[in-house]
Amino acid sequence: MFADADRIRRVAMSGGGVRQSLAAMVRKIIRNLEPSRIREVANAALGREDVLAFWFGEGDEVTPEFIRQAAIESLQRGETFYTHNLGLPELREEIAAYMSQRHGLIDSSRIAVTSGGVNALMLAVQQLVDAGDEVLAVTPVWPNLTAQPTILGARLRCLSLKPIDGLWSLDLGALLAAVTVSTKVLILNAPNNPTGWTLTREEQRCILDHCRRTGTWILADEVYERLYYGPSTNGCAPSFLDLAQADDRLVVVHSFSKSFLMTGWRLGWLVMPAVMLHDMGKLIEFNTSCASVFTQRAGIVALQRTDEVTPRVVAHLKHCRDTLVALLQTVPAVRVAPTLGGMYAFFSLAGHTDSLVTAKRLVAEAGLGLAPGVAFAPEANSWLRWCFASRDPQRLVLGVQRLMAWLAKQ
Repeated sequence: MFADADRIRRVAMSGGGVRQSLAAMVRKIIRNLEPSRIREVANAALGREDVLAFWFGEGDEVTPEFIRQAAIESLQRGETFYTHNLGLPELREEIAAYMSQRHGLIDSSRIAVTSGGVNALMLAVQQLVDAGDEVLAVTPVWPNLTAQPTILGARLRCLSLKPIDGLWSLDLGALLAAVTVSTKVLILNAPNNPTGWTLTREEQRCILDHCRRTGTWILADEVYERLYYGPSTNGCAPSFLDLAQADDRLVVVHSFSKSFLMTGWRLGWLVMPAVMLHDMGKLIEFNTSCASVFTQRAGIVALQRTDEVTPRVVAHLKHCRDTLVALLQTVPAVRVAPTLGGMYAFFSLAGHTDSLVTAKRLVAEAGLGLAPGVAFAPEANSWLRWCFASRDPQRLVLGVQRLMAWLAKQ
């Protein structure tokens, strides 16, 4: 047996056919996954320091010093070991208190700490979805939300939002008709990346009531809930947690990344029915074991001092949104509208129907880095996403100037 393994290794290293046959043994679903179109555009700018980059979903402001200091102090105390799969009890209590202030009583027995929002989403899908299950996702959407059920062998269906005068909206009747007793999970991201679409309270109520009748789980990605610019009594976008019972078939995903300027920390959390938490702990053990302790210490301080961070971030992002959208609306080829949530301007460009080609050309010819709409759904292929989370709004002004100069040459 060992001789055969050694022979295969030697042939593979020599460039023989075994190498290709080994690659073919990777699950077909994985081989067929689309690589990140956003990364593809960013890679086209490698070595270009002159490019104004607005392609990734993060700002350019570092995490506040007092949050960083909490992690430093944790490391200095030697907190470099494993902790509970579900997270530090004190962090789970802080998350529960933070959520309860905004959405009514939420006990820590419903909270699981994860290694980022991406990890939280994947864990939720792993817990809910078997191969062959029907999963419905509302698109355009951040590609991880459709890739994750696909990786697990689900039968993925997509229902598209519709753009009207630059603003994407939901056909609620079409969504309710699409969710049947055969639909295991409905995936919703609102406020939405990339479109900024945000569910209303009444839409959430209708969706929740319908999913109760069909027995469908709702997986709600609400990581942008604090980045909300509409009227609100709790400083958040409408949440399913405002309406749901503790034992509803609802899993809500959150992250420290956006509202606390902590994208690189990889810290998030899940809110779910308490009866699911034991099994979620097992899943976390088999995925990452736990989030790092020093990162969790930083999360505790971020939650305790959220009023020193998030309101300022939201006010600044609103200013950035207003600045960018107003400028884009002066460009004749652009169709765009201000949105109520998120950190993106999503716009179409007349005469440019291949967003990946357009995004690459903008990098090469204008020094402007945007995300192609096709990264989020085929129906968004004539659209581009511009992340407006910039410390200096003048970068947004300069970016629009580069776009206009490029369009003038076409």
